[in-house]
Amino acid sequence: MENVKESPRLIATDRCDVCGAQAYIRVEMETGELLFCAHHGNANKEKLQPLTINWHDQSEDLSQK
Repeated sequence: MENVKESPRLIATDRCDVCGAQAYIRVEMETGELLFCAHHGNANKEKLQPLTINWHDQSEDLSQK
């Protein structure tokens, strides 16, 4: 579940599909992609892992704010 290819960086207008907060995690699957805030991405990581093609995580950006 490591990054397989380079994904475009998430920006401030990218929002979490669960709560609408700023997205820091993009999960790419065969059927499409999901965007998550750091909280919801980490909460769903174990369930999504078997379906994931690419896990793009920018949550390190949170410590720089």
